[in-house]
Amino acid sequence: MAIDLEKIKKLPPDIKKDFMRMYLRLAEKKKILKIREDFLSFTKHIWPEFIEGGHHRIIAKKFNDLATGKLKRLIVNMPPRHTKSEFASSLLPAWMIGRNSKLKIIQTTHTGELAIRFGRKAKTLMDSPEYKEVFETRLREDSQAAGRWETAQGGEYFAAGVGGAITGRGADLLIIDDPHSEQDAMNLTALEKAYEWYTSGPRQRLQPGGSIVCVMTRWNVKDLTGMLLNHQKEAKSDQWELVEFPAIMPSGKPVWPEYWNFKELETVKASISVSKWNAQWMQNPTS
Repeated sequence: MAIDLEKIKKLPPDIKKDFMRMYLRLAEKKKILKIREDFLSFTKHIWPEFIEGGHHRIIAKKFNDLATGKLKRLIVNMPPRHTKSEFASSLLPAWMIGRNSKLKIIQTTHTGELAIRFGRKAKTLMDSPEYKEVFETRLREDSQAAGRWETAQGGEYFAAGVGGAITGRGADLLIIDDPHSEQDAMNLTALEKAYEWYTSGPRQRLQPGGSIVCVMTRWNVKDLTGMLLNHQKEAKSDQWELVEFPAIMPSGKPVWPEYWNFKELETVKASISVSKWNAQWMQNPTS
């Protein structure tokens, strides 16, 4: 809403003061509404040091679609150290349960310890003043465990490692973050066990209308992403929307140039280097 400053200046002082108070209050309400409705706005609000890249805008748009129910099955493949877990396993659960305080979330990753760490980060976000400025969702006072907590309004969060028991739990939102360790990704038996656990465990705990997000770095074409995409050819199988980001784009430029430059990416080492992961992605972009 544009304000004609010249007209405002002509108002009596008391009316001008009241007008500006109401205008600022309206602007604050619009800001809060934007943060509630838009994942990227929430990220910038809760994480002022965040360095935005083009891939973040794409992921944030998909998360918005998840929140509104437009999208139900999402896979995001991206290299290490590109804000994968911060987005999917810390910010997303906190934002989603802020929007819906009764939401039930199951968070999984390749180890229970790491899953609990994600739960602690999300819980810490929800306890922050910045979060409470926007959302009315509050944690139950007796929810002390980092990996198992509840909201005062009836929402639930449960963290588990691959292979862990999820009996008795239900999920409106299932988040899978790097289901394979780099070592297990080289072991076909381990990959198959992870998929079997997914189909017999967390996938069976999904509530009607529930959503699944799988974010991971790909180390093997037979990993969970590969198996999920392969099985979607079967009748009545989940149909996935796939978003992929190589560390280095086909143009030769980093996918996140605001943070990484080409020389730094070449020196990043893991069990498989980023450059090797990038080469694998270009050879098998949808496998």
